[in-house]
Amino acid sequence: MRIVALVPGGIGDQLLFFPTLDDLKQAHPNALIDVVVEPRAKDAYRVCKSVHSTILFDFKGRNSLADLGNLLGVIREREYDLVLSLGQRWAVGLLLWLTGIPNRVGYAGSAGEFFLTRAVPLKQNQYAAQMYHDLLQGVDIHKPCPEMAISVPVKDLDWAEGEAKRLGIQSSGYVLIHGGSSQLAKEKGIDKIYPIESWKGIIQDFEHRQPDLPIVIVQGPDDAEFVAALLQTSPKLKVTAPADVGKLAAMIAAANLMLCTDSAPMHLAVAVKTYTVALFGPTEPKKLLPESNRFIGIKSLTGKMSDISPQTVLEKVWSS
Repeated sequence: MRIVALVPGGIGDQLLFFPTLDDLKQAHPNALIDVVVEPRAKDAYRVCKSVHSTILFDFKGRNSLADLGNLLGVIREREYDLVLSLGQRWAVGLLLWLTGIPNRVGYAGSAGEFFLTRAVPLKQNQYAAQMYHDLLQGVDIHKPCPEMAISVPVKDLDWAEGEAKRLGIQSSGYVLIHGGSSQLAKEKGIDKIYPIESWKGIIQDFEHRQPDLPIVIVQGPDDAEFVAALLQTSPKLKVTAPADVGKLAAMIAAANLMLCTDSAPMHLAVAVKTYTVALFGPTEPKKLLPESNRFIGIKSLTGKMSDISPQTVLEKVWSS
């Protein structure tokens, strides 16, 4: 049996889809499951044990007929038996119909519902992983959504162990801060950036209360300015720059506490069950975090992340 899933979105969206993929694989252990994902999200599957291969397609790009034709050709060539689609556009539904895949599952009420063989209710007012998992009702899998889980490669765990030794934190534990925001969010003007001055206030409070507890800052490709500004006032900070999702997940798993914004690393923290405090601007914590006292979402009352005071964050940290 061959199965393909169309999963638009970034790394965070892929991680939220992992419980669906895992239950699908459990129900069909001999099936080969492929996913169609955007190039920016491919790295998520470094830590997924249920997927056979990835097919790259820029869902949100200005795709020509040739681009769509190429994707159609790849999918038809592999002769899939089942497709699950998160996409709700009319064009996506038409594409699925043209593939000739006999079983096509998506959401009811979408523009492309006409082209589906099974449509399930779209319930957006819930945790996104559960919303995605609802698609399995279309293949008669009726079970609760499992916790998000990932499979970190051994070489990434080994890298993280070496990184901890390099930073001198292998025996002390540490607080991990991921304060960056994706380039896509910046380009779209999505408010997922917490001000540097506010991060400084949080860090300085930690340094005052627990001076012997190391604080590690994650430096992503676009975070050089952010990290440099923090080092100016807190030169004892440790800096790590994991090259991929697996290495970042390994660093998160070893942390005592993760402080971050609504982002893909937040979902990694959920997957490895590291105690996490995450900041939310326009997005809703209940849709992006599971119900658990290990994962605390702080929602801005104004929708602007910058309006969350450092004191509000610190109260959540120290009262937990």
